[in-house]
Amino acid sequence: MVMSKTGLWQYCVTLLCAILLAGQAMMGSVKAAEQFEGEYFCGEGDVEYLQLLDIARRMFAPDPEFQNMPMLYNPAWNGFVEGPTWNAWWVQNSYGTTYCALPFYQEPLITFLQNAQNLWFSQMGDGKTEYVYNHYSGTKFTWVPPDGALMDCANPGWVVHKQGDGKVDIHDWGMEFTAAGALMQAELLLISRDEQAIARYLPKLERCANFIETRRDPKNNLFLAGPAGNLLAPSYAGWRKPDGTYDKAYLTGLSVTYIAFLDRLIELEKLATYQQQVELFTNRRDSARKALALLTTDQGYFIKYLDPDGTRHGVYGAVKYGYFEAVCNHDAICFRIVDDAQAEKIYAKIVSIPGLRPHDFIITNYPSLDDMYTPPESWLWSFGTWVNGGHWSTCEARMIMGYYRLGAYEDARRSMKQLLTFARRFRMDNPLVKFGSEVYQPKHPINLCYDSFGPPAAMLRGLFEYLYRADELTLLPHIPPAITQLQQKFPIRFGRKKLYLSTIGSGPVTKVSINGRNYKSFDTKSIFLPYEQTPNIAQIQIALGGAKLGPLPSLPARQSLLVVTPIEELRASAEKMADFYEKLVKANLAETYEAAHAKLAVDYIGTIERRRQLLKQGKLKPLLAETQTAADKSYIDTAQKLCTGLEKVLQSYVQSGEPHKKRIYQIWLDNTGQIN
Repeated sequence: MVMSKTGLWQYCVTLLCAILLAGQAMMGSVKAAEQFEGEYFCGEGDVEYLQLLDIARRMFAPDPEFQNMPMLYNPAWNGFVEGPTWNAWWVQNSYGTTYCALPFYQEPLITFLQNAQNLWFSQMGDGKTEYVYNHYSGTKFTWVPPDGALMDCANPGWVVHKQGDGKVDIHDWGMEFTAAGALMQAELLLISRDEQAIARYLPKLERCANFIETRRDPKNNLFLAGPAGNLLAPSYAGWRKPDGTYDKAYLTGLSVTYIAFLDRLIELEKLATYQQQVELFTNRRDSARKALALLTTDQGYFIKYLDPDGTRHGVYGAVKYGYFEAVCNHDAICFRIVDDAQAEKIYAKIVSIPGLRPHDFIITNYPSLDDMYTPPESWLWSFGTWVNGGHWSTCEARMIMGYYRLGAYEDARRSMKQLLTFARRFRMDNPLVKFGSEVYQPKHPINLCYDSFGPPAAMLRGLFEYLYRADELTLLPHIPPAITQLQQKFPIRFGRKKLYLSTIGSGPVTKVSINGRNYKSFDTKSIFLPYEQTPNIAQIQIALGGAKLGPLPSLPARQSLLVVTPIEELRASAEKMADFYEKLVKANLAETYEAAHAKLAVDYIGTIERRRQLLKQGKLKPLLAETQTAADKSYIDTAQKLCTGLEKVLQSYVQSGEPHKKRIYQIWLDNTGQIN
């Protein structure tokens, strides 16, 4: 595309406006003492909290200041990758981030996530296929995973069905990996309500559930897991028998995560109208939930696990195994496995143990574990480093969801502010060592992991929690009382519908309107949105504490593209992607994944110029020299990957028999001037 002088002038004006808006959004435009106007949020009251929310949402789109989600795109599988130094997709690492981000993920991020999770479901155990794992120690493991078993991690043609670090020879299958991975996929399907996708994945999810059921003890309805069968593996060794060998024990985390998965699987079965399956999985879930009493202390929190001989691990203050296990406890709050009364008891116990949050982030346990199969003497296994008292942002995400549920908003604030101490230095690493105070890979100039986006994702989902069911979505407003007015300028997904939420006032829900009309289906804590009765575009205004609703806020306008960039190496790609996007818009294909991917690529290139201008104007604080160079390069690398990745996808449509893909590919050919 050749740009005219007029077009160039229009571009320069657009670019200048974008730069000014970026600077304004970055700092937060404070119109008055209690007002905030950001890129994704606006409101009144607690300006600092509103600004934290705005930054949290900015991290999931091209942003000139902060590391952001598109930086984790990998064209090799057209999906997310754990990080530049971790070339695969992990269950335990993605868990908190994905769960919390799913309601506001839009294309192409939805496709990127599904393609990453396909790495698990395309290589799940079937009880027949043999897999080989070449451990970094030089040991080769050959195994046949049971049918329905998911894994620790995978990339195309490479998969680790057990926890891949530690004493792999004694490790169990990925029991809690399977429950968590299946939960994420079930939640994705519940939100999308895509009938074809549900039909494709529901049998796989049922196989996951049936695999976990093979470990149910019918005598007590608890679940047996061996060493490293937990989610944050290998911090769990199982039952150490008198002869010194390790065997299976009743793992609390497996029960908690499995129940949360079954909650969602049941709703999918309802959506698919499989009543027999609904009854089957409901009975399984209810019996598993009742059995949790056997894993509960008299103070209301959960132990980590129970040996078959009755020994309890994780009773805080006990002479032996006297640590508090945070993960299964905050997960029980996050996923509503426990009622409000027990959730309060668990939270009270966490608050009473300062060592669990020495740097505002939750660590995995306190004090040190004394029941691992490896003594906590070497650096990796020492207390405060890895799976023994280290910090994982995937866990922090679930903890923040607990904070919101219980109204502990100051805890959530402190967590997000602590994350920013890493984000502002381009050090979004995981795990964090020294009890959550330092990065795991300090020798790299910058760090980035998918886990690290867990806290900002939870800051966003926590506001309304979003309980997706077969027939409706329940909103549970958790708005900090010092925020007296809040507007989300971005949509929340509910099938094909888009919800724009705003609140005014503070306290219980007292009035609701949708698109300016009074709405009656709510109580003081919840708003109920039946799918069929919810408009495709729904502006939902929520009055709290008797406040009066104002006029409907205006919806965000479609963003224009920044077509040109002075970066010579990206100029041709930007123009090609911009033209392709505009042709898709004209063909009424603006809502497709392909259009969204093209637009993201162009926006990202525009963001590079925004970043350069803000640095030049002194509106961004310079980083250390080595870090600055690596950070700037990461933006260019991301833009190039987004462009080459889309071209690779479109090229794969050549032999497709699907009408949609054939049409998209023809538009691409017309755009590039190629002859079919």
